[in-house]
Amino acid sequence: MNRNGPIALIFHTLFLGFLLAPILIVCVVAFTSQGYLSLPTEGLSLRWFKAIADNPEFVRAFRDSLVLGAISSTLAVGFSIPAALAIARHQFPGREAITALFLSPLMVPHIVLGIAFLRFFTQIGLGGTFAGLVLSHVVIILPFALRLILAASTGMDRSIENAAASLGATSWTTFRRVTLPLILPGVASGWVLAFINSFDEVTMTVFIASPETTTLPVRLFLYIQDNIDPLVAAVSAALIFMTVGAMLVLDRLYGLERLLVGRGQE
Repeated sequence: MNRNGPIALIFHTLFLGFLLAPILIVCVVAFTSQGYLSLPTEGLSLRWFKAIADNPEFVRAFRDSLVLGAISSTLAVGFSIPAALAIARHQFPGREAITALFLSPLMVPHIVLGIAFLRFFTQIGLGGTFAGLVLSHVVIILPFALRLILAASTGMDRSIENAAASLGATSWTTFRRVTLPLILPGVASGWVLAFINSFDEVTMTVFIASPETTTLPVRLFLYIQDNIDPLVAAVSAALIFMTVGAMLVLDRLYGLERLLVGRGQE
């Protein structure tokens, strides 16, 4: 069995350190007791985490981002499943063109999409609305969900579905009991990736959001234009802690490998 040599181990250590250093620095700065960004800090405090709870704008923006990400990701996955199954299973005229159309938002800069959506939603009366935010986010995150579900659908053995149909299962029962469990890792991965991109989106959202529908990234962007204090670091650290906590709970209850990769060989 091949083992990594000392040079490879050093490289991997430096690489991981390069990836984790910004996250660790943000978490350390968030606990500063000073009224400004400082590292090293003179003392540790939960002052800026308490400031998050005292700022209703950040709490509301976080709630809106969660709801927006959940709805947009669910809709994107709902559209991606039939599209991926049709593209993976059938050969029809325009198949490549349709695939390119679904993936085209990846090639358009988000600032261009933001201006286009702003003009379009203003003309149809959806400017500054939550519905407009949902529609625009579905467009930009659909390619992420589609690519993973398409990868899970391609090469899937259809003999299992045929066996279910031969035993009297209806099309809906076959999809629910056979097809969906087979592509579930792609569906779950696609939903998670779509949610992350929706939650983190700021370039396009800043053109569409209104004071009543401001997401957390947009609120942070507006805040740092006028303020330089550790509150932003505290918000970022809180998001990191919640993400790690959610992953640990999910892994404990269901298993991340089982959800994102599929059942292993028993």
